[in-house]
Parts: sequence; structure tokens; C-alpha cells
Amino acid sequence: MLLAQAPDGLGEVTSSTDLAAVLTPLLGGLTWPQGPGGVTDGDIVVVASKVVAKAEGRLRAATSREEAIDAETVRVVATRSYPDGSTLKIVENRQGLVMAAAGVDASNVHPGTVLLLPEDSDDSARRLRRGLSARLGVRPAVLVTDTVGRPWRRGIADIGIGAAGLQVLQDLRGQRDQHGRELAATIVNAADEIAAAADLVRGKTDGRPVAVVRGLGHLVTHEDGDGAASVIRPAEEDMFRTGS
Repeated sequence: MLLAQAPDGLGEVTSSTDLAAVLTPLLGGLTWPQGPGGVTDGDIVVVASKVVAKAEGRLRAATSREEAIDAETVRVVATRSYPDGSTLKIVENRQGLVMAAAGVDASNVHPGTVLLLPEDSDDSARRLRRGLSARLGVRPAVLVTDTVGRPWRRGIADIGIGAAGLQVLQDLRGQRDQHGRELAATIVNAADEIAAAADLVRGKTDGRPVAVVRGLGHLVTHEDGDGAASVIRPAEEDMFRTGS
């Protein structure tokens, strides 16, 4: 059975916040309809990148968001101008992610400042995992997420941009379907699916940026693993960058 819940009670996070320390009592106090309370070795702690970035001091002064976006951009993928004079930029950022506005966030921060993504979200996940493990006495996986739009699809969804202790890709090639046919190309992006599921219980406006997903222990690993950077499609496989 897959279970997920997002605890209340996380206050404002700043660069002086020890994220593992403030999350420990919230996670340790969780109750579940079945199984042990708190967090176990097979659980996955899913954290919005915004609180990770705030704790890591990624808040920056900026005269305009556009300047910050340009500074974080490695490659411009597409732009679109709107009648109100605004421009949407889809870019590849310093972390290798392709997303709108390079992941630069100007919401829920003081005027004149912007929030950048964590510099290395996989490293963020590894450090948070160590901190939680030391305090909770268990070793859950940690997944750092951010919100993106997707080609051909309206609406936004959360994806995994940093991971530790999680099998981010589930390779089903070589297995057989219910009719005995061998799967030749099926690789499931488990990190993104978990990120989206967790965001359903966190909510975008509910002030609960952390969730715990239970029931996927087969995807949780003792070692930290390659992280979410391994799911970024290499340029030679990226058909979107070639257009038509």
C-alpha cells in the first residue's frame, strides 16, 4: 500500500536554519494508519527545493528577476513574448535542468530579492539524509523536488532534482508484460512519479513543503546512489533540442 502525508508546523526557513534539526520532530511525530510511527528505513522524505535553497542561503539581491535568470542560464531553449510586455524564457540552467526562468523564484521572498535553486541538489539530498539519519536513527531516502512545465502538456508537475538513497530510474527492460512480450524500452522515472505524488499531499499553497512517502521500500537503497542528475537526458539523446 502506498501512503503519503505532509506534516504541519514547519516555520520560516532561513540561511541559519538547520533543516535536518527542524524536520526531525515533525517527521518523528508522524502517525500512520498501519505500521510504525515516525519515519522508517524504507520511507522517502520529499522536500521542496525552495526550503532547501533558503536553508542553504541561495537568496540573492536582484534589481530584476530577468537579470537573475540570465545569470543562471547556460542555454536558451525558447522564448515567448506576451502582449503585456513580459517574456517567458525556457532555458537550461547551471544545474543542467531545462525549465522556465532557470528555476529562479521571486514568490514569497522580500522585494528586491530572488531565490535560486540549490547549487547541487543531489549533494543537498545527501547532506539532509545524513542529518536525518543521525537524529532519527533510521536511513530514509531523500528526494528534493521542483515544479516544471512539460512539453506537450498543460499544467505543472513536480519532478525530482536531487536524490539520495533512491533508485531514481526503474529499468524494466528484459522483463515481460502480462502477455509475455519482452519490454525493450521501458525505464520508469520513479523519482518524478514520487515527486508528483508527494506534491498532491503537500499542496502548492498549504505551507507544507515536506512529505513522507511510504510503501516504496524496494526503491530505497542503503548507498546514496547516483542521484537525480542521472535522469537528465544527454544532449545526444535529446530530440527536443533539434526541433522538427
